[in-house]
Amino acid sequence: MNRRTLLKGLVAALMGVPRGHAQTNPNNPTYHRLAAEYSARYRGISLLVMVDGKTVFEDYPNGGSPTRAHELASGTKSFSGVMAIAAQQDGLLSLDEPASKTLTEWQGDPLREKITLRQLLNLTSGIPGGNLGRIPTYQEAVQSPAEAPPGTRFSYGPVPFQIFGEVMRRKLGGDPLAYLQRRIFQPIGLEYAFWRRGPDGNPHLPSGAFLTARNWARFGELVRQGGFGKGSGWWMPPCWTGALSPPRLTPSTALAGGWPDPSTRPNGPPLARSASPLPTWPPSPLSRIWSSPLERVDNGFT
Repeated sequence: MNRRTLLKGLVAALMGVPRGHAQTNPNNPTYHRLAAEYSARYRGISLLVMVDGKTVFEDYPNGGSPTRAHELASGTKSFSGVMAIAAQQDGLLSLDEPASKTLTEWQGDPLREKITLRQLLNLTSGIPGGNLGRIPTYQEAVQSPAEAPPGTRFSYGPVPFQIFGEVMRRKLGGDPLAYLQRRIFQPIGLEYAFWRRGPDGNPHLPSGAFLTARNWARFGELVRQGGFGKGSGWWMPPCWTGALSPPRLTPSTALAGGWPDPSTRPNGPPLARSASPLPTWPPSPLSRIWSSPLERVDNGFT
């Protein structure tokens, strides 16, 4: 049971009732109970449901607890896109600038010098995503060759996020995680318990974050609000909506630098492998609901 299957099951439990009833009463405890039963049955350890920014249900079976942090695995990738938007607002970069502006060793390469940061984060740079079970160092990732022109192929994996980490490291002259914490986490009161780093000392951006369900939901609420954090004001520019839209090649992927847009429909089959399509969700009540499921597996959490 992977996280995608679990999340789809939880959404189904929340939504698997007559549509009119679900849309008018997302606070119905019956739906929460069904979701909790499903989660617990498949080794879930945390389930938190927020509606309109308010936590309406929590459940922590199988050894879970409100204070127990868990590995987000690829959920960690969600932070890179939001960090990029913040960096653009701060004048550190433009989403549509070539990565070679910072990665000068890419200049002169017929494929890599044209890759934009946006393409890097939405995984259409033409650089293979890499082995899902091995996170390269920043330098190893930067040395990866492109195998297709930018914007023509989707490839999921850790490499592009580590490349973006090196871009941010050079832009900042320091630690990307420290920027992420100062710029995004602290204003919304999000605290991570642990973050894996590589042998080069740099934080893993494709995976590596450990959060409690409550802290994970804080980030989800920030995204649901379009970049508005409680107590922090509007801190994201108008590009927020566009940056969160999925790339044309992968309108269904939810794990890249962007986020799924329920109103976006595929214009045709993806040109390369992508995540399996999520169900088409109505804008209500999912525009009001944020669920934060975590699943226990034999060798840790996913």
